[in-house]
Amino acid sequence: MADVLMRSLLAAIRGTQSPQEWRACTYLLGAALAFSLMTVCVKHLGGRLPVAEIVLIRSLISIAITLTMLAQVNISPWGHQKGLLLVRGALGTIALLLFFQALASLPLAAATLIQYTYPTLTALSAWALLKEPIRKRIGLAIVLGLIGVVLVVQPEWMGQSVAGLPAMAALIGLGGALMTALAYVSVRQLSAREHPLVIVFYFPLVSVPATLPLLVNQLVLPSAMDWVWLIGVGLLTQVGQVWLTQGLAALPAARATSINYVQVVFATLWGVLFFAEPVTGTVIVGALCVLGATLISLSARQSMARG
Repeated sequence: MADVLMRSLLAAIRGTQSPQEWRACTYLLGAALAFSLMTVCVKHLGGRLPVAEIVLIRSLISIAITLTMLAQVNISPWGHQKGLLLVRGALGTIALLLFFQALASLPLAAATLIQYTYPTLTALSAWALLKEPIRKRIGLAIVLGLIGVVLVVQPEWMGQSVAGLPAMAALIGLGGALMTALAYVSVRQLSAREHPLVIVFYFPLVSVPATLPLLVNQLVLPSAMDWVWLIGVGLLTQVGQVWLTQGLAALPAARATSINYVQVVFATLWGVLFFAEPVTGTVIVGALCVLGATLISLSARQSMARG
């Protein structure tokens, strides 16, 4: 397995894709790292703050940063396809609320596994809505990645109810994965005409008014340490959103999301380092599968393997 991964990595480095595609893949890998660190910040909040409050503060930070970046490049934040931009913002808001709730209720690796059922949904949605073909090598990467994420979270959980996890929390996580898939497809469609920062801007533009009603009589004053984690959530999510949007603008949705499987490896690592989650041989094999899926996607030529 290690030999196969090394050969795939060398193939990718030798330039099996255009410079534009390589930059897009780099953006997506960076986004996966940023999002994985963001989940650590959310997890460290330990359910002390309402999920809606975390999303609200994250969104306020994002609005400030995005408007500053838009002003620097002299681009209007309002965009051209306002209806679809609002839909993307709504889908992203719902996805984030559900995912943060899953993170508060589930182990880090388990919440990430459930979230990473979205690539298959994204590939299918892009095929149905955008008529993007699912090429054979990308299909292989998706299947290998799905196998890997199951192994990373350990298959004995799969023998009970919903992975042995609280049923409602698992259902919330699956709902977040579905909303994420639809948001990814909308980003792909918007990227043809909209600047990446405009797409990012509409996320908090929708989430701020959407979360305020949820905090009536529930607002909690964060402690000094809570503010550290909250700022981390805001900054890391902003970086991840910008890089993700730039990556999705240059790659088909199915290929782009198969690259993001590497976030599961990051989540497993952070689970060990920060939350004492165990790592078994099964987890290691699963991590190799996830890395293999990423490298296959990195080295795949868009002209190879028809449909």
